[in-house]
Amino acid sequence: MKPAFPSIQRIAYEGVNSKNSLAFKHYNAEEIVAGKAMRDHLRFAVVYWHSFRGTGSDPFGAGTMQRPWDDGSQSVRNAQRRVRAAFEFISKLGAPYYCWHDRDVAPEGKTLAETNRNLDAVAEVLKAEQQRTGIKLLWGTANLFSHPRYVHGASTSCNAEIFAYAAAQVKKALEVTHVLGGAGYTFWGGREGYQTLLNTDLKREQEHLAKFLHLAVAHKQAIGFKGQFYIEPKPKEPTKHQYDSDAAACLNFLREYDLLPHFKLNIETNHATLAGHTVQHELEVAGAAGALGSIDANTGDELLGWDTDQFPTNIYLTTYTMLTVLKYGGFKTGGVNFDAKVRRESFEPIDLFYAHIGGMDAFARGLKIAAAIRQDGRLAEFVMQRYASWDAGLGAKIEAGKTTFRELEAYVLKRGEADANVSGRQEYLENLINEFI
Repeated sequence: MKPAFPSIQRIAYEGVNSKNSLAFKHYNAEEIVAGKAMRDHLRFAVVYWHSFRGTGSDPFGAGTMQRPWDDGSQSVRNAQRRVRAAFEFISKLGAPYYCWHDRDVAPEGKTLAETNRNLDAVAEVLKAEQQRTGIKLLWGTANLFSHPRYVHGASTSCNAEIFAYAAAQVKKALEVTHVLGGAGYTFWGGREGYQTLLNTDLKREQEHLAKFLHLAVAHKQAIGFKGQFYIEPKPKEPTKHQYDSDAAACLNFLREYDLLPHFKLNIETNHATLAGHTVQHELEVAGAAGALGSIDANTGDELLGWDTDQFPTNIYLTTYTMLTVLKYGGFKTGGVNFDAKVRRESFEPIDLFYAHIGGMDAFARGLKIAAAIRQDGRLAEFVMQRYASWDAGLGAKIEAGKTTFRELEAYVLKRGEADANVSGRQEYLENLINEFI
């Protein structure tokens, strides 16, 4: 096979003074930040679906992407050729990981048996390319939302036959992820929700979703897969309401159905926006519960109300993200996965490089800034002092569960009035962040 990107050499780090658009200005993979190499902090991954299956089509026009290595067919041979182009790209970019859906990498056949054979045939090439390049699989997943059979959902479908088909599909995707040495496996419930409650048994559907996930856990254990399971929150699109609507909803669901020991969350920036949150909020909610696992790194357009999946270039966004990631100990099995797509107007192959370089540099800057803020200590000290009343005396007694409402009433009656509050100093803290940016 001819090179897919013949004019592109491996992307090098050239530093902040470089004017080379095909070089990193901030991402230096081996640079030590907060005691660890950037590569290990960020664990960048390229997504297969947007970068190598995205066509640039939208509701108003056909695809625009120029992908010379792809003949547009649904043949296994074309899928295998696409794998080699993808690994050439990822190698030249210098990203250590990639992610896929089963239907991204291999075409669907006329039967499940044929589909499985197709996936096995492509997985052979994936494994060979992983061994050749050293690139690893961050996580795999199954597409349980595109095919018409999933019109009413997959595990939450009103049709038990569809539940069974979805289980068979996840079984195979999980097994292939295991064979390829995946560090994790992600569940995203694109159609696990409803368009109207008039035809929905919400309680039953959620119970079926829980049953499905328990079956997946059992199969994971049966095949000896040690990777981390993730759930990815998103409130809507394509359904009106999805059961994995935000981090808090996911955690509540996992606790209710005794699944929390087996799952962490894969947080996406644009999904947080659709849920009415910032990504920092979602990361904090997950981190506080010990469930922060991985990130789908992208961003949305503030003037548009849908999931635009743009590459992240906002330094404040990446700084706040990495502040929380570092706060909770960094990534263990997850990483920064670019679930982002080049714009429809950015249709040449080289645009894939520009997009990923920008995102990787933005996260490298965010990492360095966040590490500097933590080393400086003023932000952490302010927060600690703000809650100082809880560290001794009355506050410590309350936190330890050693008091009652009656005792607290007596305390206040004796004191007459509570101690005065102190300022939250939001503007001061925002200025503090700006010192580093």
